[in-house]
Amino acid sequence: MPCKEEILSNDYADIIADYYLPERLLEQVRQPFCFRALNEEYGIAHINRSEAPPLSIGNYGYAAIPKLYGLMQTFHTENLTAMGNLRIQAPPLSLQGRGVVIGFIDTGIRYQLDAFLDEEGNSRIVSIWDQTIQDGPPPSGFDYGTEYTREDINRALRAGNPLDVVPSVDENGHGTAMASAAAGSVLDMGAAFRGAAPRADIAVVKLKGAKQYLRDYYLVAGDADAYQENDIMEGVKYLEQMAVVFERPVVIVLGIGTNLGNHAGGSPLGSYLNTVASKRSRAVVVCGGNEGDKRHHFMNTVPQQVEVRVGEGVSGFCMELWSSSLNSYSLTVQTPGGERTAEIDFWSGFDRPFSFIFDRTVIYVSAILVERESGEELVFFRFQNPTPGIWRIIVSDRENTRISTSGLFHMWLPVTEFVDGEVEFLEPNPDVTLTEPSNAEKVITVSTYNGMNGNWFPESGRGFARDGRIKPEFAAPGVQVSTALGERTGSSMAAALTAGCVAQFMEWAIVEGNAFLVESRTLKSYFVRGAVREEGIMYPDNRWGYGKLNITGTFETLARL
Repeated sequence: MPCKEEILSNDYADIIADYYLPERLLEQVRQPFCFRALNEEYGIAHINRSEAPPLSIGNYGYAAIPKLYGLMQTFHTENLTAMGNLRIQAPPLSLQGRGVVIGFIDTGIRYQLDAFLDEEGNSRIVSIWDQTIQDGPPPSGFDYGTEYTREDINRALRAGNPLDVVPSVDENGHGTAMASAAAGSVLDMGAAFRGAAPRADIAVVKLKGAKQYLRDYYLVAGDADAYQENDIMEGVKYLEQMAVVFERPVVIVLGIGTNLGNHAGGSPLGSYLNTVASKRSRAVVVCGGNEGDKRHHFMNTVPQQVEVRVGEGVSGFCMELWSSSLNSYSLTVQTPGGERTAEIDFWSGFDRPFSFIFDRTVIYVSAILVERESGEELVFFRFQNPTPGIWRIIVSDRENTRISTSGLFHMWLPVTEFVDGEVEFLEPNPDVTLTEPSNAEKVITVSTYNGMNGNWFPESGRGFARDGRIKPEFAAPGVQVSTALGERTGSSMAAALTAGCVAQFMEWAIVEGNAFLVESRTLKSYFVRGAVREEGIMYPDNRWGYGKLNITGTFETLARL
């Protein structure tokens, strides 16, 4: 049955469920629930919160609660030249993304801008699925939002007030900037601004904001842009189907990220992206985030005392500890005033609050010996009204298992946008700071550098993935990138420019018939062969991957074969 009311209402919780076993996952729910399948592996269940157990990892499991993702932008030319993009746009190859659809799952698009028109003044946007508007028909097979086709958009462009016809807007501008950097039109070849694939078609999913109950659960700062994992997964399904509907290759690009998750690509979204990226004529590009210099990652071995500094005015924050060690850990939390919690034992599992005599803070802790999706140890913390000062988490090895392990564990604080003040580790580690879902195995992951001077962008996330896999694959320009809204900086811009290069290659490979079977994995191999590698760096590198993306280098390599 349609789930529109449940999807939109804050009275209903959204649960990412196993496709085959939603009843088992939700066996405690005392009323019928609405369930919608995404694919053969995952579905989304919507349950009445008043009739369901309280939201907690103990009641639902870690992966079932949708994670929240934020925009990977930074507020502070020639980046296309640095990637070799302009040479490929020009003859003899003249690759500008013709016949390829680039899909964006973000804040929407300002469709009236010239950057998204062709030479006849028609829109190059094939469709917009606006999840925030409920007045029109949703896409076929979906229960919420409104879909606007290219015909609707062209009719709006010819109307006196376009928004009377297609009322979808991008208030933030992040999605518009990404789309224009990747695929902005070249109406005048002498213009200062142009996209990486200026003749590609564009598809857009405007995400609805996260429900308030999830913002409260993850203690997200009041004005931060936050989007639910399940809505992003729905957007991926919508875009990847276009490869069949339009019979064209599709590039899906994500300029969003989170520090929630095991940083090994093990989330439901990461698994779903792997499935899509494995399909012929599809590619998925994901930014690596801007958390490299934010002091939000800690890594060390047990036993260890981890110190977290909390500044004034912080209303709350989450924190996660992940370990793949077979040893059994325990921990205690110490307030700035010296009070300690009881010992938390990983082995027996734990899901309870802690309060203090001399401190107003309440800490909710969920400890899981074997997390369902990853099979790893997880401790999830929620700090409400944390007292400013130095908090200490004392991690101990509870027993000798006589198994030789490193005792290595990792901890992550939220992405910067989700905290309303300073929260940081006193001894942070800048590595393993790529945001999720960029650690998913089969997606194309890019870090960020300054295309104007060739220097590393300090804020860029760094690899490798926590399980040691090579991430990122390469670096792309993302500093002061020209867009239809002016210059923008951040890892989302690097992902947008990379998506444009992928569209150029897909035009050559699929549209022009030179390599019909291209998908994300083979694209990586082609791009790695053309990447620029500098002396003094051992590749693959946890910042640069296999080097700087250079599409000209890729085609020069092909010419030598």
